[in-house]
Amino acid sequence: MTTVRPSPAAVEGVWPSLYEAAARAEELLAALPEPGDRSPDQRAAATAAKDAARAERVRFLEAHAADVYDRLTKGRTVGLRLAELVAAAALAYPSLLPSERQIADDGKRRQADKEGHEIDQGIFLRAVLGSPAAGRHLLDTMLLPTPRALELLPAFRRTGEVRTRSVLLERREGAAYLTMRRDDCLNAEDVEQVDDMETAVDLALLDPRVRVGVVRGGEMTHPRYRGKRVFSAGINLKSLHAGGISLVDFLLRREVGYLHKLVRGVRTDGEGDERREGAWHARTVEKPWIGAVDTFAIGGGMQLLLVLDHVVAAADAYFTLPAAREGIVPGAGNFRLGRHTGPRVSRQIILQGRRLWASEPDARLVADEVVEPEEMEAAIARGVERLSAPAVVANRRMLNLAEEPPEEFRRYIAEFALQQALRLYDEDVIAKVGRFAGEAGAGAGTAAAAGAGTRTRDE
Repeated sequence: MTTVRPSPAAVEGVWPSLYEAAARAEELLAALPEPGDRSPDQRAAATAAKDAARAERVRFLEAHAADVYDRLTKGRTVGLRLAELVAAAALAYPSLLPSERQIADDGKRRQADKEGHEIDQGIFLRAVLGSPAAGRHLLDTMLLPTPRALELLPAFRRTGEVRTRSVLLERREGAAYLTMRRDDCLNAEDVEQVDDMETAVDLALLDPRVRVGVVRGGEMTHPRYRGKRVFSAGINLKSLHAGGISLVDFLLRREVGYLHKLVRGVRTDGEGDERREGAWHARTVEKPWIGAVDTFAIGGGMQLLLVLDHVVAAADAYFTLPAAREGIVPGAGNFRLGRHTGPRVSRQIILQGRRLWASEPDARLVADEVVEPEEMEAAIARGVERLSAPAVVANRRMLNLAEEPPEEFRRYIAEFALQQALRLYDEDVIAKVGRFAGEAGAGAGTAAAAGAGTRTRDE
């Protein structure tokens, strides 16, 4: 990867103040004990030094984010995915972003013991995504199929099946059935599952024999739900507590990777096997998607439903976005939920943690069909048949353009990049994550899953 060192013309006098503030912060942090071993006064001094450097980073990026991005991508002629972009920027502008080693060192620590370098990545990515030209190019780059998917594509086209640790993808009679199968942790998402999900979505979109995609949870081995299908318990709080949830590789990649591809499709105008000859009318392949919810869709699981075209839910299932309880931002759920439910219900769900049971009238704002558990297979089959109609793809493209304009999504996800980074390192989140991870027992995901059980009469 080629990177360019900043020139004086590029930084226009802003660089010296940023360099000095960053150097002061680095010198202080180097002289202090490890983050988890600092006294209250030492923590306050470290925070003040980091805040001073971050203020300078914000000032610099307000003026130069587009120029930095253009230099890293050779005038937007080279596409860099999120992780590649922050790595290239850290090399070219060492006072602007933490180094690869700093991020790696933080990655070995529990969330409570990290230095918080990801906040600086959030500052950078907010500025890049907030720039119309740079942000559009980055989001467009993230719609390209991953190298892993392109490697697996020939085998999937030949056999109609791909198995990873987190996902089983099967092609049957024109439909791709994507089964989430982290049976030990109620399909709670971590970095590995996000990678597997993006790979599977790419494969389903790139295979010309697939007309419709279906997302469902598999059967669980978790003691509380053994033998039952579960859609998703959301973010894996044990992984977050242990420091394994990354801003770039999980929280942002999830939103602008496979979830964004479910809305916009996968780009097929690149070099190599993914190029479609004669496809001058569209740069992406889009397909309709069905969600089938058994037991519950919590947190990220409910967020996933908001980008699908048809949702079938078992009558005993429920949906929830426990953002307020967990202390983090529920991805683009704040951006999308109100479109489905209206502003009052979306505030009840996101700000107050309201749980929607599938049998409630308001749940029909999230689910298109509610059926008895034994009728799920038949309902899915009906949905696949309806969404296989030839005009569905063109009409969903127009609906998505009207309901989720790309520029509105870009502006939202830019602010999300920083706000989520800040929440990850807030003291209330660190305390809650430690407590909820303990409650969750053997690998369950969110706080809501930790306390989930059968519905009581009062609920």
